[in-house]
Amino acid sequence: MPYFQPTIEQLDRDRLRALQIKKLRALLDGVWGHNPFYTAKLRAAGLAPGDIRSLADMAQLPLTTKHELLADQAQHPPFGTNLTYPQRAYVRVHQTSGTMGTPLRVLDTRESWDWWGYCWGFVLAGAGLTPDDRLFMAFGFGPFIGFWAAAEGARQIGALMIPGGGQDSRQRLEMMRALRPTALCCTPTYALRLAEVARETGLDLSDIPIRATIHAGEPGANIPATKARIQTLWGAKCFDHAGASEVGAHSFECEAQPGGIHVIESEFIVEVIEPATGQPAPDGGRGELVITNLGRVGFPVLRYRTGDIVQVNPARCACGRSLARFEGGILGRADDMVTVRGVNVFPSAVENIVRRFTGVSEFRVLIRRVCEMEEMDIEVELEEGADPAVLHHIGRETHQALSLRPNVRLVPSGTLPRPELKAHRFFVERANGASAGV
Repeated sequence: MPYFQPTIEQLDRDRLRALQIKKLRALLDGVWGHNPFYTAKLRAAGLAPGDIRSLADMAQLPLTTKHELLADQAQHPPFGTNLTYPQRAYVRVHQTSGTMGTPLRVLDTRESWDWWGYCWGFVLAGAGLTPDDRLFMAFGFGPFIGFWAAAEGARQIGALMIPGGGQDSRQRLEMMRALRPTALCCTPTYALRLAEVARETGLDLSDIPIRATIHAGEPGANIPATKARIQTLWGAKCFDHAGASEVGAHSFECEAQPGGIHVIESEFIVEVIEPATGQPAPDGGRGELVITNLGRVGFPVLRYRTGDIVQVNPARCACGRSLARFEGGILGRADDMVTVRGVNVFPSAVENIVRRFTGVSEFRVLIRRVCEMEEMDIEVELEEGADPAVLHHIGRETHQALSLRPNVRLVPSGTLPRPELKAHRFFVERANGASAGV
């Protein structure tokens, strides 16, 4: 199996931890006295860089939240004080998607942008890409980080990058048929949408020699039923990846696909905490991911609460990598669970049920209150010619899996959105009648 950095990816755990603490101490030295945001946080905690001598000492560092970074940018517009260098040192600006509120702006220096690409090198090589591959980027290059850094990763592994911005789905498919890419980067939702457009226009996806699809931006590639559907439609292996604008590209799925994604531990230190208390999860088990990036001195995050729920497995993988894995990928978010009639419901659980059924082209879930009782509606679009009886089967399977009986109803084709970026299919109706996406 190909590696991007064979020596690093196969380091034993002790040497890996030694590399992490070396990089962490260098990061703290670089930030101290230069980055106003983190210098103030460390001083408030009574710490100086020399106090952190081992990974065990990290617990002394204060946690960082997105709310803090947003508040700092609101107080010091437009970029805040989490900048280690003068503004002239920065060459890239991106921002979070803002789907859950105000977007966070993130800046990168030349060095940290190269680091982004370096991290994506692990992602692409993990999916088996080499200089012989052609990578199609089905992505509009706006301010959301999305797959911007994947283009840099393609350069670092020597693959041919084909930009697909500024086109509609049909144009992208025609371009792919003409240029014959072997790999595709897009969100899981958009991979399904491209397949839908191909079917509507009579384009045979087997005419495009895609052998790997690489996904980010939303859950899906880690949800078994969605992964299986993408692989069936494209005749290709589907790979998951996780990262964030404020953190970096921190994990990837390897060709062995053991049911999880590897953490790039040479570039990130990960911890798992109990979401409610902020204390370490027992035995480093399931809980909220806290992450420290090690290669982004210009815009660092130290012990950053991501809100993502993970389960860490440090065992060596069948692929030979010693890098720890998140079992099942990102399992959900600490804040996206909804309780309906006493049942805890995660959006990923509903998607895994609905996507098992062929004939479903898109769906949406609405949680609403009717006569003081919560109801779950699942709106479903079906492909042309699909048997409407599938609605009954979705309702039955949901009831069996979740002990909750939903109202499943058919909506006309084209009713539900097909976003290119993050898809939101789970909505909770508030008391005032407005609904908010989860």
